[in-house]
Amino acid sequence: MRAMAHPVRLALMEALNDAGTLTATEAAERVGESPSNCSFHLRQLAKYGFVEEAEGGTGRQRPWRAVHTGMRFTDVQDDPDTALAATTLANVFRERWFARARAGLDQRAAMPEEWRRVTGMDQFTLYVTPDEMKAFNDEMLALCDRFRERIADPSTRPEGSRAVEHVSFYYLIPS
Repeated sequence: MRAMAHPVRLALMEALNDAGTLTATEAAERVGESPSNCSFHLRQLAKYGFVEEAEGGTGRQRPWRAVHTGMRFTDVQDDPDTALAATTLANVFRERWFARARAGLDQRAAMPEEWRRVTGMDQFTLYVTPDEMKAFNDEMLALCDRFRERIADPSTRPEGSRAVEHVSFYYLIPS
């Protein structure tokens, strides 16, 4: 988890999920970093099993790909250091998602009408037990999994498709 709690590494993972494979030079162009910095962070991500070298590279032009799409972790840990690392990573993700949500929602007015009709926000208050909440979350993840192949393999994306981020927050309402 500590390996992921770095903004360049998160940006690299997102770029790889979008492109499928990238060399450090190609990744640098997408994330606004130097190729050598991207190469270092890609090697760190590989060290912890998040990325791997893809086929087709020669010499210094080695393409990389993400090993998994998406991430799931919890701060409920027996080890206090692991719990702290998970909390830190969750905070990094949350701030990144909030910033992207603000930017994306602010730019909705400039989107074509068909995209404005299907993007935006939803909010529901649910009265559920912990078991029901887990089942609800599992069902939401299963719905999202229907589109997972399109992340890993850009050739499966239908014409006209765009990257849409779906982020769910579940929390107890403070009393």
